[in-house]
Amino acid sequence: MTTGARPGLGARARAAVAAAALAAVALAGVALAAAPAQAQWVTVPEQFYLQAPHNWVFRTRHANADRLFNAFDFGHAILYEELYTRPDAPASRLEEDTYDQLVREVLVRPPRVPLEEAAIAVRYTRLAPEAKAMFEWAHLLHRQLYDVLADERLDSARQDAEVARLLRYYRSRPDLAFSARPKSMALMQEQPYSLAFRQKYPKFNGLIWGYHWLQVGLYEPLVVGRTSEARQAGVRAAVARFWQMIEGGVATLPHQMPMTAAISPAFTARYPEAAIIFDNLHSMHDVISDILANPAVPRARKRAEILVAAARFRDDTTEVMPEAGWRRMSLEMGVENMGGLAMATLGPLPTPSVTRGAVMQHDRQTGAMTGFKSGSGVGGAHAGHDAHAGHAPPADSAKVKPDTARHTAADAAFMQGMIGHHAQALVMAALVPARTATPALRVLAERIDVSQRDEIAAMRRWLAERGEPVPDSTGALPGAAGGHAGHEAHAGHGAAAMPGMLTPAELAELGAASGLAFDRLFLRLMIRHHEGALAMVRDLLATPGAARETQTFTFVSDVDTDQRAEIARMQTLLTRIP
Repeated sequence: MTTGARPGLGARARAAVAAAALAAVALAGVALAAAPAQAQWVTVPEQFYLQAPHNWVFRTRHANADRLFNAFDFGHAILYEELYTRPDAPASRLEEDTYDQLVREVLVRPPRVPLEEAAIAVRYTRLAPEAKAMFEWAHLLHRQLYDVLADERLDSARQDAEVARLLRYYRSRPDLAFSARPKSMALMQEQPYSLAFRQKYPKFNGLIWGYHWLQVGLYEPLVVGRTSEARQAGVRAAVARFWQMIEGGVATLPHQMPMTAAISPAFTARYPEAAIIFDNLHSMHDVISDILANPAVPRARKRAEILVAAARFRDDTTEVMPEAGWRRMSLEMGVENMGGLAMATLGPLPTPSVTRGAVMQHDRQTGAMTGFKSGSGVGGAHAGHDAHAGHAPPADSAKVKPDTARHTAADAAFMQGMIGHHAQALVMAALVPARTATPALRVLAERIDVSQRDEIAAMRRWLAERGEPVPDSTGALPGAAGGHAGHEAHAGHGAAAMPGMLTPAELAELGAASGLAFDRLFLRLMIRHHEGALAMVRDLLATPGAARETQTFTFVSDVDTDQRAEIARMQTLLTRIP
């Protein structure tokens, strides 16, 4: 540990943690006191957990991971306070003293309770209480989503419903909520004050990005794990991976801001709104560090610049890019530069393909990488590319091929299996017109027929373009189910091999039903069928190296989104059928 001639940092850190913990306990005591307290006007209202049985489940089941969040909160708070109150301090104060205290003390023995950050970052909180409140509101969403996904009492449908409820609760505070529209990197990397923090404090910047890696990475094992034991093991592995980054120092810390779509693809496919919110949250963390660290922003202007940035991250118009472009940008930044996939097996950390803190440039509509503003590529898809006089390279100079990742056997197997899976949905949808008198069900079946046929055609093109075997299960399918129970079995993907598929007996039962009995049975079976498709998506995204092609990842994400939308329609319709 580096201490030099600056003693007392450890004592200061411990004192700040103690004060913050006491403040948190005191606030809890006030909230629980029987006697009413004198009212006091404040400019920033408090936010609280949305009442739910799943609250604090993650803390109970994954205590070690949960306590790290308390340490992260302390790290962010002490960083902002140091940047604001000691603008002329040497870089070593943060890069050595504070960094060592965080890594060797606070993270090793993290606080047992969430901290009151205002007791740590006293001056910063006075400077920008609005930004502090935005962070706390988003962190509250983080914690409640962990709770939902860690609660073993909730099945997939109930988890989805609770996540939707929490997102509605989050959006109920437009004065605090980050936009759920993806923002381009311009807000973080192309402002007059941008990059000051990462350039002066590269190691501390890497530590903050390591925090963000774990915060989004922990969702992946909770979403992908099939059993309680698998989820527990996945969370432990993610925490171990985080420590592996920390122990290697600046060389092994993330070289790029971790993007949720790259780190936790299954979580992103299932809950894209939450993933976007968290990326916007983490971008604003970087922005505030830059504003505070950049001496070109006068002290009297720092609050104003923070408030402008906060408003931009809340609105749905400033520097917004399409969701597909955001996903592609996330992939082309290179997951190897962000610390690697959350569900990667433990082993050596991936070798970064860009220099530390390199600033890539991307098309703001497609997300395709166009070059480097600063830094350079050192390997992989980014090898041989660098900045051009500090600006984007000309049209034919240092361009990166949009899709450098290759498809995998798992990608091909997914497409082949999903064609058969979709084909059975077409068989089921074809039964509807002759067996129902419910207009809404007819409309639903027509939607399923159109969407599934379009996706089958897209999957057949995908396979043909890559020279993979193309199943023939999209031939003219008759309306009767008889004789087609095994039609979708191909390339090793029979009905029994794919989740949600109906058995021959179930297809026969559906074909024999009519009226309201048919309506109820059809909806129950089709909901299960669609949930099976979601399971196939989760399995693919959990496969190392799979869905890395931009086209593949975008298609798989679209399948996930479409299936979830149709499940929601069917669940609503099912409640209306007597």
